[in-house]
Amino acid sequence: MNDRTTQGGPGRQGDEDGIRTFPFPADLSLSGVGMQVGAMGTGRTWHADAPLERVHRIDFHVVMLFHEGPVRHMVDFAEYEADAGDVLWIRPGQVHRFSSDDPYRGTVLTMQPGFLPRATVEATGLYRYDLPPLLRPDAARLAALEHALTQLEREYVDTTTLPLSLHTAVLRHSLTAFLLRLAHLAASSADAARGHTDTTFTRFRDAVERDFAVNHSVSAYADTLGYSRRTLVRAVRAATGETPKGFIAKRVVLEAKRLLAHTDLPIGRVGAAVGFPDSANFSKFFHQHTGSTPVAFRAELR
Repeated sequence: MNDRTTQGGPGRQGDEDGIRTFPFPADLSLSGVGMQVGAMGTGRTWHADAPLERVHRIDFHVVMLFHEGPVRHMVDFAEYEADAGDVLWIRPGQVHRFSSDDPYRGTVLTMQPGFLPRATVEATGLYRYDLPPLLRPDAARLAALEHALTQLEREYVDTTTLPLSLHTAVLRHSLTAFLLRLAHLAASSADAARGHTDTTFTRFRDAVERDFAVNHSVSAYADTLGYSRRTLVRAVRAATGETPKGFIAKRVVLEAKRLLAHTDLPIGRVGAAVGFPDSANFSKFFHQHTGSTPVAFRAELR
């Protein structure tokens, strides 16, 4: 994030669906490298036509480490409240919106996909969309993250002591060190949130992520995984506080919201894409779980 606005062409648009996707603002990056790091500030934008208080998507990573709070921030239609010392990690393609009322103070890192090699991407879990966006490190982990981020920022602004190729290589190494710490925190936070969960819930969660668009049946998941329905209910309640049916429904609703926001697919095709061949049944399901019809939800985002 930067206090200047991008001077290039407009971001990639979903003009038909009312939500725009903005690319990494490469022209704002020092020496044109595929990342930026610096202080948050006012006048934040990715592009002159992209007020961040409106719902939008980005095709790059954003990591915000807050020095003040609370700050309310929407990610994938869920509201998160970050306080001083918290970290918010938004991944490419996620819908999000900044709060117009809260001050954003701290350090922000943005990174273009492809800046790091594939092995590093896999090691750091850059595309683990199942991990929580809001992270709350303890004092020791926060100090380590701040130290790594400060070192990364020093390397980023030092554009004179090394040739560009070496400068970029050093940045990649420093960024990797920071992201490895962040990824470990994210994975640890997910485990803690699940109560260091047993294999039953983990297998169920993975199965839902794979099959939610075609399978909404708790009994079918239980049979496939080799558990009784009662065992599955106990495991999911212990890990999330929800029923398996509610867990599946939440994932289906999220995907439906993404499709309604990101695409101009007709409502019937959105329903079919998440397992509802009949559009009336999809609309009824969506209204039951969101309090809004698919048409009204899409209209609110235009």
